[in-house]
Amino acid sequence: MQPPLQYRFDGPEDAPVVVLGPALGATWHMWDRQLPELTARWRVLRYELPGHGGAPAEPASSVDDLARRLLAVLDDEGIDAFGYAGCSLGAAIGARLALLRPDRVAALALVSAAARFATGDTWRQRGVVVRANGLDRTARATPERWFTGAFLATQPAITEWAVKMVATTDAACYIAACEALAAFDVRDALSGITVPTLVIAGADDTETPPADARLLVAGIPDARLAVVPATGHLAPVEEPGAVGDLLARHFESAWADHTPAPTPFAPAPPPVPPRPPAGSGAGPAQPDRYADGLRIRRELVGDAQVDAETGRGDGFGAGFDAFATRYAWGELWTRPGLDRRTRSFLTLGALTALGRLGDIADHTRAALRNGLTPAEIEEALVHTAVFAGLPAARAALEAARPVIEQETRAGD
Repeated sequence: MQPPLQYRFDGPEDAPVVVLGPALGATWHMWDRQLPELTARWRVLRYELPGHGGAPAEPASSVDDLARRLLAVLDDEGIDAFGYAGCSLGAAIGARLALLRPDRVAALALVSAAARFATGDTWRQRGVVVRANGLDRTARATPERWFTGAFLATQPAITEWAVKMVATTDAACYIAACEALAAFDVRDALSGITVPTLVIAGADDTETPPADARLLVAGIPDARLAVVPATGHLAPVEEPGAVGDLLARHFESAWADHTPAPTPFAPAPPPVPPRPPAGSGAGPAQPDRYADGLRIRRELVGDAQVDAETGRGDGFGAGFDAFATRYAWGELWTRPGLDRRTRSFLTLGALTALGRLGDIADHTRAALRNGLTPAEIEEALVHTAVFAGLPAARAALEAARPVIEQETRAGD
């Protein structure tokens, strides 16, 4: 059973439903100034992300998880067809809704959106910063990511509101959302979004610049683009009138042209593995451990480091790199017996005892991304010092120090 989302309705009960999805760190109040225009014709459903705005702190493991939680809310309310507008993470949820249930989405608006938000490293590092330092530093840095300089200079009350909103978010839920965004990538699926779509971009958005919006419009059939001048990432707050007008006109025209056939929500059946050809004697398809290993290395060590270590092409050492990726990462880190946190503790202890300082940096970075805090890593090295010796542990600590400083400083 999916954990519930907190939600509310505004507008006439007998009107068609439009859903508004918030950005990471924001609450449903980011849409307050669009309500007068939208509720004149639609029943507006706004929801909170887990751990935001006092909502239950039930972290979501993926964008699909959030989309399915929202579909469960709509099912409970008996809502089959709906329009959807989302900003940033809320837009990612909207894109997945349009791919999962195109029969239910009457119209889609993606605000400050991207097919892939920055890089996986960017979001994993932000999660490390929050885990190590709490949300205060991230909250203080948020207004510069959300708003233009001119807006910050003239709207100190809204700037303070933004800081407090992020600072009061549940840290574990924020970190989980960062992980969800790190894994989100619909670049190869855009042609499958077949509902009427409007993409809205802030002209001065540095988080999801207009180039990201143009990529969406190029990939989504018949999508339209609107660029709001002199506006940053949180466009519904910075330019509420312009965004509200764009949404109202889009939903009004799209709803008339496209009304999905109402169907009850049912989870898609699990995929059936392909059968081997008759008489081949082949068993079930085996997992691709090299692909698994490469994915896990990128998640835990970072794209740049992995590219540097595996970019030899077919030259000397390429076979060894493939072997290490397949077995040391793909086989070992996917085994079910231990979670990744525990494996990171063991790995750091073993590397310290063996004096393998060249690998300490990579596995310190992996440990941070697996959920260990700097204090826990230091304690692991203190524990190892008793059994492996103070010089070995001190050397490991010095090798780990610059990685921890770099990773926990990200996002300032």
